[in-house]
Amino acid sequence: QVQLVESGGGLVQAGGSLRLSCAASGRTFYSYDMGWFRQTPGKEREFVAHISFSGTTTHYADSVSGRFTISTNSQKDMLYLQMNNLKPEDTAIYYCTADKGLYGRKWHETPPTMDYWGKGTLVTVSS
Repeated sequence: QVQLVESGGGLVQAGGSLRLSCAASGRTFYSYDMGWFRQTPGKEREFVAHISFSGTTTHYADSVSGRFTISTNSQKDMLYLQMNNLKPEDTAIYYCTADKGLYGRKWHETPPTMDYWGKGTLVTVSS
């Protein structure tokens, strides 16, 4: 059974930092691109960050570029999102995802249709 389980969410003040983690199990993700999306009530799930299966290429939404960093471990069973200088507008449920396809338009479709999703972790940034 494939599972992606997020952790690390919580309440933080504006300007603070959090590190999200995603534990992958049930299969190997060596050939999967991985990433993070987020969603707030009443809005579509939106792209946050992507990392290629090789770990050599990353992409970020403009709204988080320069503040967030995506990474994985060598075994590709852990995915991370380091979030610095958090803003109230970063408040959302953050979802870990894995997809067999290469990065492209699929990662920006509404709604996104990735192969695997976690159940999410809530990040709340207070002003």
